[in-house]
Amino acid sequence: MAHVASYSVMRCQGLSMLVAACTQRLLAAAAAAATATAATSSPVALSCRGPSSRPYSSTAPGAEPDTEVAVIGAGVVGLAIARQLALAGRAVLLLEAAGAFGTETSSRNSEVIHAGLYYPAGSIKAWLCVAGKQQLYAFCQEYGVPHRRLGKLLVASSPAQLDALSALAARAAANGVSDLRPLSKAEVGQLEPAVRCEAALLSPSTGIVDSHSFMTELHRQFEEAGGTTAFHSRVVGGAMAGPLKRLRVQDANSSEEIELSASMVVNAAGLHAQAVAASLDGLPVGTIPPLHLAKGSYFTLAAGSLAHIHDGGGGGGSNSSSSSSSGGSYRFRHLVYPLPEPGTAGLGTHLTLDLAGGVRFGPDVEWLPPGTDPRAIDYAVSPARAEPFYAAIRAYLPGLPDGSLEPSYSGVRPKVAGPGQPAGDFVVQGPAEHGVHGLVNLYGIESPGLTASLAIAQLAAERLLQCGGSAC
Repeated sequence: MAHVASYSVMRCQGLSMLVAACTQRLLAAAAAAATATAATSSPVALSCRGPSSRPYSSTAPGAEPDTEVAVIGAGVVGLAIARQLALAGRAVLLLEAAGAFGTETSSRNSEVIHAGLYYPAGSIKAWLCVAGKQQLYAFCQEYGVPHRRLGKLLVASSPAQLDALSALAARAAANGVSDLRPLSKAEVGQLEPAVRCEAALLSPSTGIVDSHSFMTELHRQFEEAGGTTAFHSRVVGGAMAGPLKRLRVQDANSSEEIELSASMVVNAAGLHAQAVAASLDGLPVGTIPPLHLAKGSYFTLAAGSLAHIHDGGGGGGSNSSSSSSSGGSYRFRHLVYPLPEPGTAGLGTHLTLDLAGGVRFGPDVEWLPPGTDPRAIDYAVSPARAEPFYAAIRAYLPGLPDGSLEPSYSGVRPKVAGPGQPAGDFVVQGPAEHGVHGLVNLYGIESPGLTASLAIAQLAAERLLQCGGSAC
């Protein structure tokens, strides 16, 4: 499981290293110019400038940007986009406010590789999840990222849910997921003796991944392709008009500011994407969707609870009592998901596994107050939130004993739809949507963002490099 404490990668430490990176780029450009034919005009000295510089100025003819592309946010999606662009030969500067990559939503999730079952047909989520799943498995296989394609059981806990189970199968088929297998109660009992249900769907292409290892590999490839990372670098403003985009970048520790320029900008700031977008002069405010923050808490099993779950479950079918695993050595082999409850903005309190076989349950949905500053989120898990977990889990795992859930960790999902509203889709806005050439904004990148990250990167790169139907 990828926890925040495990993220220790450090590269550029604040503005001093960011200025050094910009200077290095300019020196390289100057060296290239020196080997060209004799110049007919004086060179333009553009760099990452200090706060004394006139903001958003220098429109001198022939002005060169400090970097070709600035990518804001080093979560899994920002990393994937930065890598995609660097491998395509673009000079990319990756700006991250935290001291390491992936410290928020990307490190606080279930680490599940989703199959693409839940999302409305034709939605961006459905399209990118199905495509991204295939790319992610291939990436993990090629580069040795720890993962496991272990499959998921989607269970109907009562006869009243059987129609909803069939409807979910139809939606999955419409999304291009063709490997679902219907299971009877007895067949579920053979696969997972502790699980009780009326019927289920087996999703064999669902899996789990070590998200930190995945992000580490994305970052390695990005920097190997020539990309530069600046941590502790928070974007606090900018101007998007004209061919050069201006960004004001603040040292997250000292609050010092500099200005840098880029030909293109990608806003992949996750929880902060709306705030970043609102700080960019020249971007129509009406194109920025609302931000709704949904906290989700996770609980793990206390020591010794697995044996009680197995012995007290009653199983999914008549063969559960004769399973090959004894209670003391019982281990779950699949993820187990209930059917989503309409209007809850989540997939239900599900059972997921980490690569070591550890069991965790969650997430629930706790809407944070409107206007909550993502920088002030309290990620602590209240033990009191375990109470509704028991009833939800026992609907499919009746052997769960009292006192067996222990607080683990939490994450916050950046949603574009709030309580009581239909679920929102991913929003990947390019020039066609907001009218600003050389800018892409990403909003509402929640689950299945990890699964879809490589496909999201391809889409964002395509939209960034397309201006009015022609290449930028």
